[in-house]
Amino acid sequence: MISTNAELTGSYDYLQVALSGLIAVSASYAALDLGGRVTATSGWLRLVWLTGGAAVMGFGIWSMHFVGMLAFSLPVPVSYNWPTVLVALLSAILSSAFALYVVSRHKMGLVRAFTGSVIMGTGIAASHYIGINAMRLAAVCRFDLRILTLSVVLAIVFSLAALVLAFDQREETRTTPSRKILSAIVLGAAISAMHYTGMASASFIASAVAPDVSHAVSISSLGTIGIAIVTLTVLGLAILTCKAARRFAAQAEELERRVIERTRQLTTINEELRKEIVDRQRAEDALQEAQAGLAHATRVLAMGELVTSIAHEVNQPLTAIVTNGNFALRQLASRTPNLQEVREAIAEIVNDGTRASEVISRIRALLKKGAPDRVELDINEVIKEVTKLVRYEATRSHVSVRLDLAADLPRVLGDRVQLQQVLINLIINSIEAVRILTDRPRELLIKSAKNADAVLIQVWDSGNGFDPEQADRIFEPFFTTKPQGIGMGLSISRSIIESDGGRLWTVPGTSGTLFQFILPTNGNTAA
Repeated sequence: MISTNAELTGSYDYLQVALSGLIAVSASYAALDLGGRVTATSGWLRLVWLTGGAAVMGFGIWSMHFVGMLAFSLPVPVSYNWPTVLVALLSAILSSAFALYVVSRHKMGLVRAFTGSVIMGTGIAASHYIGINAMRLAAVCRFDLRILTLSVVLAIVFSLAALVLAFDQREETRTTPSRKILSAIVLGAAISAMHYTGMASASFIASAVAPDVSHAVSISSLGTIGIAIVTLTVLGLAILTCKAARRFAAQAEELERRVIERTRQLTTINEELRKEIVDRQRAEDALQEAQAGLAHATRVLAMGELVTSIAHEVNQPLTAIVTNGNFALRQLASRTPNLQEVREAIAEIVNDGTRASEVISRIRALLKKGAPDRVELDINEVIKEVTKLVRYEATRSHVSVRLDLAADLPRVLGDRVQLQQVLINLIINSIEAVRILTDRPRELLIKSAKNADAVLIQVWDSGNGFDPEQADRIFEPFFTTKPQGIGMGLSISRSIIESDGGRLWTVPGTSGTLFQFILPTNGNTAA
């Protein structure tokens, strides 16, 4: 029996304390990563990174404080008012959004850094003490003003250090990964020190007055582990997404550099030929135009279609993860949480994380440079993979994509990445052809069928078609009917199909445009 007005002695579960420290380090690393991503992007994509980064970073900071509070036990039952807990989460997200905005600026002077650290540190301290205020127990909470003030000062000082480190490590260098890990450990330890200093400022005096437990929930050890797992999963996915985005950006920059370097070499050769052969003037001009178009198309493809599609495909499982995480939190906040449903939600979070990883693996395989690897393939599976990659572009262009895939098709021999390249080229061409239609539906049909000892694949669209007189020229290198085209897509596609023993051609006189190709099923050349 605890006497009234007696000071309650609390204790810590050191395993949960260590778990809160791990969350603090992970959140710090994610914050440093997200600061670089927000800085590297612009426009609407910058807003997406800023919003998503603030949500992930704020969720990590809040989770560290909340798990640290749950690690503290008292000799009386403790529950938490969930609306107050949500206010603490909102405070952490808002302060994180402001911090990411500050570090993404081109310059950060002393005044801006100090102002940012005050706002961020105050927000983090507010999240912590709002969380303490959410506690519901038969006791009165009192604070030591000196220790409380110290915790707020620590929060501001550590926020200043975080802003300076994040601003300094926005650009990728060879030493950045190791510095970033070390900085995350230091910041994580600092955040933990601020939290436990704040906890030390609080003392609890037993009271005979029953606590107001309306909208209050008790959280078990399993619930604490569930919160930690969800937090670490979200932070891990955020870090992986930042890593993938950096890799694609680096590949795009490297590709552009190579194109510029190659263009410079070809320009030099052209200048030498112009001096020697006057009658090649037109050919040299056409070549320079093709080179400029190639450089432009490569940049647009790398920075436009690829990044937009990746961002959309990865955003879907991330959205599902956040939804399931919120559901798990609501369940844990209910009076009678359904632990089975919480386990299922966490399982779905793991599945969605795997799904995001698979999307990145598919894109990475497309960008990987290497010799052709011809193996037996299920052509329907290749078609479905490509359809997933281009579905966002089709949706954005209001194009209806239909698949008519024959069942039980024999396997064909070819390189998966090269066949994906052929299908992507044909499908993107079709989407661009029907994008301008206003008088009829924008339709795209992809069909597979058995054809003697081969498999037939057709790509048809409802566009305006092309001039029948150009049917024999559209596969020539550098011939194009598009203002922004470079005239190499169909030529390369035909070479790939022919190298696999197949044949690619167009069918003139049909409504719209129909491209089709056949691939042998026995390794021989198709008729």
